[in-house]
Amino acid sequence: MSLKHSLLALLVVVIWGANFVVIDVGQADVPPLLFLALRFLVVCLPAIFLLKPPPIGWRNIVAIGATLSLAQFALLYVALMLGMPPGLASLLLQTQVIFSILVAAVALGERPTRRQLVGALIGMAGLAIVIVGHSQVAPWLPLAVTLLSALAWTVGNVLTRRSKARSGLSLVVWSGAVVPLPALALSLVIDSPPVVWQALTSLSWIAIASTVYTAVFASLIGYGIWNSLLARYPTSAVVPFTLLVPVVGILTAWLVQGEVPTTAEFIGGAIMLGGLAAAVIQPKRRAARNSHEASQENLT
Repeated sequence: MSLKHSLLALLVVVIWGANFVVIDVGQADVPPLLFLALRFLVVCLPAIFLLKPPPIGWRNIVAIGATLSLAQFALLYVALMLGMPPGLASLLLQTQVIFSILVAAVALGERPTRRQLVGALIGMAGLAIVIVGHSQVAPWLPLAVTLLSALAWTVGNVLTRRSKARSGLSLVVWSGAVVPLPALALSLVIDSPPVVWQALTSLSWIAIASTVYTAVFASLIGYGIWNSLLARYPTSAVVPFTLLVPVVGILTAWLVQGEVPTTAEFIGGAIMLGGLAAAVIQPKRRAARNSHEASQENLT
């Protein structure tokens, strides 16, 4: 990757890493599911009137939106509301790499390589250390909900790959249109209409700024840059940058909220990231071969 595009990838990493703290701070006075509905309302409007829907069929768009957008972020927002530390949440969501290897093997018949299996095992060992260390100092429920969020992300990824959808901005916007109404309806049921109305009529500038950040920067700008990089370079050259997201997330949470990982969380997180790196970073020869095969597929 050129220096310019590497810097753009790092910009996306910073945006996505800081996003966890932004969400946590923004939903302090807003119910999580209502906050989610507001985020995707901004994502979809007015972009949905400017972009054509991706040519993958409405059933696939709805399924991807229900998992990749609605379930993933609803569970994440609820986990943060329940007390999940934002920095640790940014780390645990990377378990989607492990889940993706396993689910893709079952659902898509993709046979994982030996490197991927070893990386997944190392990652799971690190995850186990994080879970044990976290459960000794905090409730386990927020952690479990965060892992369910990572699993929803995994299912959405697999559905996206099975539908052969290009991860374009139109997919982000049109699949995101699935979110606002169900999230609002769930918020009305869980939080009650008076609470929802009170939150809407008394939005703080922090909540508004957080909504704009998560929608415009994290979703539209972040994915816009990311998808353009995936269109220019092999996946193996771009995806490893996501391993820096939890590093930025943990650092942001430490600077903004004073969140300091426990020793077990730190050690387990380092082991987990090492395993994920082994699973997603390909040797140069294999990466070049995959890139050549992808180019041949595009020609056919």
